[in-house]
Amino acid sequence: MRKLFGITFERKELLIDKFIFLLMTPSQLTAFLERLISEELTISAMIWGPPGIGKSSIVSQAAKNKGYDFIDLRLSQLAPTDLRGLPVAIHPKSKTEIGISKWYPPEFLPKAGKGILFLDEINMAPPAMQGVAQQLILDRKVGNYRVPKDWLIWAAGNRKEDRASVFEMPTPLNNRFLHLDVEVNFSCFKSHALKKDLPEEIISFLGFRPALLHKVNFEEKAWPSPRSWEMASNLFKLNLPINTAIGDGAAEEFNSFLNVYKNLPNLAQIIKGNGEKINFPKQVSTQWATITGLTKRTDKAEEVKEVFQWLFKNTTPEWIQVFASDIVANFKEKKQLTSLAKVVMGDPQMQKYLKNYQELIIK
Repeated sequence: MRKLFGITFERKELLIDKFIFLLMTPSQLTAFLERLISEELTISAMIWGPPGIGKSSIVSQAAKNKGYDFIDLRLSQLAPTDLRGLPVAIHPKSKTEIGISKWYPPEFLPKAGKGILFLDEINMAPPAMQGVAQQLILDRKVGNYRVPKDWLIWAAGNRKEDRASVFEMPTPLNNRFLHLDVEVNFSCFKSHALKKDLPEEIISFLGFRPALLHKVNFEEKAWPSPRSWEMASNLFKLNLPINTAIGDGAAEEFNSFLNVYKNLPNLAQIIKGNGEKINFPKQVSTQWATITGLTKRTDKAEEVKEVFQWLFKNTTPEWIQVFASDIVANFKEKKQLTSLAKVVMGDPQMQKYLKNYQELIIK
């Protein structure tokens, strides 16, 4: 276990090519980046991770949470002159003066304020482009342009093992970065999925089969990742086949999983407080569907209390804790924590499972 900037990392560090990569979950990375912003550290950070896990979204969210502007530059899609600017001839004022050229910077670079200049896909950019980026990162300037002092420069890229057609990064550029490696994590994806109102069928399936949250298949064009599951969610809502987003194998498993909804308990009756004769299912797949369904379908604080009472009588502490953490996240997103707090404070048994969230709830 390691603690950095007050954030605890339970995973081990990974040593690759003599560089130490600190393994983080998406939520840990968000907290770490927000701390860099709060402390106004102008250290350039390089985020490594497999494709499809939302690296750019994490950086964008961290900037938004701290009230910073955000500019996302896909370096692999730019030419050196796009970043450095174009030379414009300045004609001499007299015959004795020598004409010069002045570099006019591109309009998309920041001019003032506070923000994050994010160089995405930096190691997919060809060496010539990386050279220009290196000057921007090392000297905080390129051509006649200077990065405003309150702007941070961060970057992201895929790893060699991801087969993402990356180029070797120059050693001086590599050495200028703080290197952070983000990994796929179901709990973080579930929080995002609940916030984005993704279908409960997909959330419960991935709880049952978390290995399919991100599984690269180099033999298929489509394969499951957090990004492609979000695309699949949009297709599922429209009753369109999702194999075009996540591949045939994952889609086949998901379609088989949907059969558990034929044996799902009457969740509406449980939420209304009429679940005395309803038992918690025995199949693990149906258990995931039940807990996710109760989380998604419970809208009022009094309904939360009814669900808790049913869970107390019918299932194990592990499942109760899953519901507890998810329902707090759900009510926080809906800005209804105050109403939930009133119910929780009057029930010692609920407080036992929500003790880690009491301070949050009271606020």
